[in-house]
Amino acid sequence: MNEIIWLIKSKYGDLRKSEKKSADYILEHLEEVDQLSIEKLAKRCEVSEPTIMRLVKALGYRGYSEFRYALISAKAKGKGKEETTAPLYGFSLSSHEKIEDIPEKISSISIQNIEESMKCISVKTFEKVIDVIKNARVVDIYSVENSNVVAIDLLTKLLYVGISCRHFDDYYHQKISAGNLTKGDVAIGISYSGYSKDTVDIMRTAKKSGATTIVLTNFKDSAICKYADLLLCTTQKQFFYGDSIFSRTTQLMIIDMIYMGIIASDYERYTKQLDKSGCIVGDKAYLPES
Repeated sequence: MNEIIWLIKSKYGDLRKSEKKSADYILEHLEEVDQLSIEKLAKRCEVSEPTIMRLVKALGYRGYSEFRYALISAKAKGKGKEETTAPLYGFSLSSHEKIEDIPEKISSISIQNIEESMKCISVKTFEKVIDVIKNARVVDIYSVENSNVVAIDLLTKLLYVGISCRHFDDYYHQKISAGNLTKGDVAIGISYSGYSKDTVDIMRTAKKSGATTIVLTNFKDSAICKYADLLLCTTQKQFFYGDSIFSRTTQLMIIDMIYMGIIASDYERYTKQLDKSGCIVGDKAYLPES
């Protein structure tokens, strides 16, 4: 069933509200959906039959019958395979925690977090993000504290593909740069919570200046989202008493998506630029000993 789960999650961000409601039900009841007629599934999802049809077509199927057949085939393939342990989602760390259990728990949660984030990403928005970044006069990246890790990774990748970009984590530098942006420039704000005052204020300034604003955050209704022309959200879940311990995993995944998306958009151009950038810093690496 994994391929169907992944398909639904990858398309989730572009679905309508009623289609998402249906997708949520299907994800929670995959083992029984193949036994339901379209009428029964619509009733259980509390939506109309046309909504179910729009959903399955959005997933790439010609009709509901083809979707049911795919479910049946996936279930048949999965029979006999050893089941994996469900990820330990949102576990609490206590004084009685066994150290030897930590690696598995952290890995499981990170994997689940990444899969959940796929449901939040709109492919159409992602394509627009790639387009505005590659065509920008300059890209400014704003962040504070832990988000600087993600911001610097983005800065490095954009520089390597030849895109003019800057990163500021000092508020005064941020304010000056954002105030001087114009139409044709891009401002990217990275904030896990979406409520970091400095980052929110700077994105407000950048938007007022006329720049295209891109926001990477974890919560789609947070303060920073008001100033986003393009919004990239990761999973809506939190762990460890609300701490952002897992934020870097999903946000770095988004940065990798942007990086690969830019390269794929003009492969010849950007691979040549990568070769050029590699040569420029080539003397900063030791050669393997023969």
